[in-house]
Amino acid sequence: MADIKSLSEFKKAMQGGGARPNLFEVRLDSTPPADPQFGTTWDSEAKSDFTFLCKSAQLPASNMGSIDVPFRGRTFKVAGDRTFDTWSVTILNDTNFVIRKVMEGWMQAIGQYSDHSGLENPVDYMKNAKVLQLGRGKVNKESGTGSGGGATVHAVYQFIDIFPTNISAIDLSFDSTDQIEEFTVDFQVQFWYPDSAGNIGKVTGT
Repeated sequence: MADIKSLSEFKKAMQGGGARPNLFEVRLDSTPPADPQFGTTWDSEAKSDFTFLCKSAQLPASNMGSIDVPFRGRTFKVAGDRTFDTWSVTILNDTNFVIRKVMEGWMQAIGQYSDHSGLENPVDYMKNAKVLQLGRGKVNKESGTGSGGGATVHAVYQFIDIFPTNISAIDLSFDSTDQIEEFTVDFQVQFWYPDSAGNIGKVTGT
């Protein structure tokens, strides 16, 4: 027989009122130097714009393969290899096309439009990013505790050695009213790992 749980007990289990999917921030360390003809520089302004205009992302799925080993009419399962899914972000498009130009310039650096030339060394075009799950509370900017101007950080996921493989189309239409353009960028990920929120402390200006 199962115990009957009360709302008071449920309240204790629901720490912090539950994590909210709309409280997050995505940070991209840098991008390869862009071709001046096709891309823009990933300067501090573009990096800041990215954190505001990145509309959606994901906390990554965790995948572990399995190996089936036959044994006397049964199947014995042993752990296989870990795999990492493609990581996608959706970005709001501003009228300067800053982030889209950066992403196009990144892919242009990997593979030129006119021929197959591009960066050969992976260290030159693979970069790192992180996703921060934010909370509704505030922390003091100086001490990291109490009330202040920075948002609390509950979880951090580090994405290592990513590079874009697809930038989605932006559909244009006379019928599209009361909308802002947006596009999706798919990144290949070498690996990710959950980091300690204590390494971030607070996100100022959020």
